[in-house]
Amino acid sequence: MRSLRQPLVAAAACLVFGAPPAFAQKGDPATGFPHRPIRVLVPFSPGGQPDIFARLIGQKVSDVLGQPMIVDNRTGAGGMVGSRTVAEANPDGYTLLSTSASHTVLPSVRKIPYDVRKDFSGISMAYNAAYLLVVPPTLGVQNAKELIALARARPGQLNLASAGRGSGTHFAGEMFKHAAGIDVVHVPYKGIPEASTDLMAGRVQLFMAPLASSTQLIRDGRMRALGITSPQRNAVFPDIPTVAEAAGLPGFRWDSWGAIFAPAKTPRAVINRLNQAITDALRLPEVEKTMRSLGAEPSPTTPAELDNFILRDLATVEKIAKLAGIEPE
Repeated sequence: MRSLRQPLVAAAACLVFGAPPAFAQKGDPATGFPHRPIRVLVPFSPGGQPDIFARLIGQKVSDVLGQPMIVDNRTGAGGMVGSRTVAEANPDGYTLLSTSASHTVLPSVRKIPYDVRKDFSGISMAYNAAYLLVVPPTLGVQNAKELIALARARPGQLNLASAGRGSGTHFAGEMFKHAAGIDVVHVPYKGIPEASTDLMAGRVQLFMAPLASSTQLIRDGRMRALGITSPQRNAVFPDIPTVAEAAGLPGFRWDSWGAIFAPAKTPRAVINRLNQAITDALRLPEVEKTMRSLGAEPSPTTPAELDNFILRDLATVEKIAKLAGIEPE
């Protein structure tokens, strides 16, 4: 699996869909799994990347496994509430977690009641994407350098939105703040939609918005994108420069990713069955097309590849947090 990170750089919805595709194999006769609906907890508000893609993948996995996937948004504490629910769930494969980069960020910024290293079993990475540095059009800045100049001229007066303390959007914003040498005030929200709404209203002045959830808002002119956190421009918005080039911050990079987990001690046969269904779904042309149209790259992996990535990413985030002076609260 290629590297997905380099520094520095709702209500529940039941997805029940039609007849199974040609590659479907319902219910593993060896395990009897699944014989009832599978619940996928998304620890963020509806409309964010983990929610959008859980529903997209859930449709296809429901077809393959012959059981519905119920996407359940359990918000709060930057993803901690939903993640804790899965960590403490019965490890039988019927309660899963669809989450984001917050999974490896939270331990560095919050004191959490579970252990990311020990309490989850990876199933598969889902996607790799990026964040967009966005501002309200009414702010009057046209590019990242103008934003930095404004923030330096008004220290402590601009507000940085996030989808919650410990979310990927929070850490991406903190990295930009640290790299640019600006003093802005962090304002955590319940989720991406809430942060986006207040940004568009001008109540906050900057936000590292996930590309998939902000694409249409940018096209509609309700947000202005000043840069993308990937190391190269994205085909969805080829005219938007990277943050590194737009802000004059060589090497700046911060990836957005999403993955699906089960509680630790879930039987290996169940993990493998879920991995097969999810990775098959991620390789379907219609799924690839939809993800890429939203700026995300499908990234199926083996369970072991995901578990190893999480260990590496935790170490990377811990190092960057120390450099930026961020400590768990």
